[in-house]
Amino acid sequence: MRKLIVSLIVLAVLLAVVDRVAVAGAEREIARQVQSAYDLSEPPSVDIKGFPFLTQAVSGRYEEIGVGIGPISREGIELSSIDATLYGVTAPLADLIQNASKTQIRAEHVTGTAVISRETLSARAPRGIRVEGDGGDTLKVSGDVTVLGRTVPVTASLKIEVVPGAVRLTPADVKIAGGLSVPNVAKHIGFTVPVKNLPLNLKITKVKSTPQGLAIQGEATDVPLH
Repeated sequence: MRKLIVSLIVLAVLLAVVDRVAVAGAEREIARQVQSAYDLSEPPSVDIKGFPFLTQAVSGRYEEIGVGIGPISREGIELSSIDATLYGVTAPLADLIQNASKTQIRAEHVTGTAVISRETLSARAPRGIRVEGDGGDTLKVSGDVTVLGRTVPVTASLKIEVVPGAVRLTPADVKIAGGLSVPNVAKHIGFTVPVKNLPLNLKITKVKSTPQGLAIQGEATDVPLH
């Protein structure tokens, strides 16, 4: 009996080791394919959820995979990070073993969040305007604008709006030193940030302000990883 118990323990340990080795190999392959498919300078981090891995591998379906990308640049905008979750990923084990480079890996559904830093937003803003995040539904800005040849301090909130392929930031609650009235104030403070061609085919669904800048949430369906 004792030998049987020892043998079972050894077998369990071996299976656990094999499971972890297998999952590491699968994660490397998925990272390689995502990097190639979406023209990333470095392979993303990949974390296949669930244990044991081998039961998922045998079925060729992975219920949840975490992917971390960044920093990257899209349409001249620096994204400090993209954290995504892939659901319902199909990758037949036999195909991965026989010809991994040609295996068609797809995800049924993907959700993700891309972060645009305050520094990137300030670089995109009109000259003299600095962007501050407060974690609420708006961004705060401050700086100087030139009105009728005079430079005056200004503060405002920016309303965040999702438009096709971009995020529009429109000034509200504008306060100008000296109580001056500035015509067409949006021209001096508001701006648009292009957000296109995100990895994993993510499309914007929501944007919110964070202390780091803007967190852009997106979704996609039937996403190829090859």
